[in-house]
Amino acid sequence: MAKNLLIVESPAKAKTINKYLMGKDFHVLASYGHVRDLVPKEGAVDPDNGFAMRYELIDKNEKHVDAIAKAAKGAEAIYLATDPDREGEAISWHISEILKERGLLKGKALHRVVFTEITPRAIREAVEHPRQVASDLVDAQQARRALDYLVGFNLSPVLWRKVQRGLSAGRVQSPALRMIVEREEEIEAFVPREYWSMEAELNHPQQAFTARLVKLDGQKFEQFTITDSKTAEARARAW
Repeated sequence: MAKNLLIVESPAKAKTINKYLMGKDFHVLASYGHVRDLVPKEGAVDPDNGFAMRYELIDKNEKHVDAIAKAAKGAEAIYLATDPDREGEAISWHISEILKERGLLKGKALHRVVFTEITPRAIREAVEHPRQVASDLVDAQQARRALDYLVGFNLSPVLWRKVQRGLSAGRVQSPALRMIVEREEEIEAFVPREYWSMEAELNHPQQAFTARLVKLDGQKFEQFTITDSKTAEARARAW
């Protein structure tokens, strides 16, 4: 049994990295993407309890999780090498939580490593400079899933009843649609008003220039100070 277990997302990536780490006492396994997701029923996210979230294993990846757990049991150190983005960080966190719940992390070193290229040098440097799982990225991913659940799970059934089954009302398109509708309502409710501005073309020995009226009868000249042509013409003649 290898002393070190390194976990990536892609099985193709695991196969390649296994070749690079061959002979270095590493065993590389793939999670095949996400390993847990919210339970598909009401109460998966509880806004009244600090937005607590209930997860369960994804059925199709359960066998891959079991393989990781089996390898982790005999490893001395575990390296979480999922993708270096928000989703990858969340996958690493979920794997660590699963191993913790199964009591497989006691006395073991747990490392988070990231690399942006699959080369021996990049992988070696990543393993030599591990870090902890970034909680801010995990929180960001969980917030996205919570919004998916709270918005999409509640609005999508309404969309199915009113428009067509199978359509999605998610966290992005639903607020975006509301903004579009509200803006369209503002446009439809707009009542046009006439207003006049006052300018004068003036001559100067050095250069001609345009002057704009900013004060009228001791008051600031604003957009709707003059609202008809008759008043505008009279003021222009007086000016």
